[in-house]
Amino acid sequence: MKNMSFPDNPTLALACELIARPSETPDDAGCLDLMSARLAPLGFSLERIDVGGVCNLWARRGAQLPLLCFAGHTDVVPTGPLERWNTPPFEPTIVDGILYGRGAADMKTSLAAFVTSIERFVAEHPDHGGSIALLLTSDEEGIATHGTVKVVEALAARGERIDYCIVGEPTSVDTLGDMIKNGRRGSLSGTLRVKGQQGHVAYPHLARNPIHELAPALAELTAIRWDEGNEFFPPTTWQVSNIHAGTGANNVIPGECELLFNFRFASVSTADELKARTHEVLDRHGLSYSIDWHLSGKPFITGRGKLVEAISGAIRQCVGVETALSTTGGTSDGRFIADICAEVVEFGPVNASIHKVNECVAVDAVAPLSDIYLGTLRRLLAA
Repeated sequence: MKNMSFPDNPTLALACELIARPSETPDDAGCLDLMSARLAPLGFSLERIDVGGVCNLWARRGAQLPLLCFAGHTDVVPTGPLERWNTPPFEPTIVDGILYGRGAADMKTSLAAFVTSIERFVAEHPDHGGSIALLLTSDEEGIATHGTVKVVEALAARGERIDYCIVGEPTSVDTLGDMIKNGRRGSLSGTLRVKGQQGHVAYPHLARNPIHELAPALAELTAIRWDEGNEFFPPTTWQVSNIHAGTGANNVIPGECELLFNFRFASVSTADELKARTHEVLDRHGLSYSIDWHLSGKPFITGRGKLVEAISGAIRQCVGVETALSTTGGTSDGRFIADICAEVVEFGPVNASIHKVNECVAVDAVAPLSDIYLGTLRRLLAA
């Protein structure tokens, strides 16, 4: 069944309108304009902070504190082979109570629920306390260099801070509301290059094999217990993701070995500490090497405070689920927002189909998602 008119479920109707826009990174495809048209009549000031071909929106209603911000992205990942989809990815389609389409779970249903929850809240509480904001970008699924981070930089430059932020990432596992993310691990990557001396395998005394020289240090790095984690984070992990050396011939000792690795680290360790410990091991083994480091995200954590209690209470009231707190998974734009916001959580639909063909969300979870966001607004901003 294909239908974009759902008078009894405005969140579903808006989700379908958004899914119908082919907003592959970094193309917004008009999603921000569609949402802005709904926000403007509610009294939101709309500020576009477009950078490098990326569309960004900062929308705010009110000037008082506390400021509750909903954050998300309009961009979606590529569809992959169209022939593998049961229905066209940008034609929202409902089959047996399931809404199919690219972005259904990640994260256009959340965007729709942001808007409809705010519409209902403002109708109930036109003079609500505090302020409401939305921070939206079309550059989250890509390299994320001109999206949320640029909006955060602009807000920080003028001293504008956020008290509470809900990122609409799909965090639920089996049923809506069973998990929220109250933090994420940091991600630190490195490209290690170990220098040797190329030569013939029949004359090893005239060469230096960088793989052989690296092996003892690599064994030590893989065995290190970097930290013990804490209440919210598992211990930091170090993983090799790629290793390459040689010319492809079996009779040539390579002159260089290149190894790619990544730390996923808890808030009990810092990037500088992990770098220093890595260099200490490599230096102690006497290697001739260099490392190019890339920090793609610092860890952040939101403890059991007002925001966690508000959204957990709303989930309990709306869907009768006791939610679990988790910091598992990859990074999100929450890593940028945490620089100007003390309390950041992520919450959205079931994530089982994200980035897959036939991405989908259960229709009977769409309206309750809006209800949960509305319940959180009531708990934090109702006058």
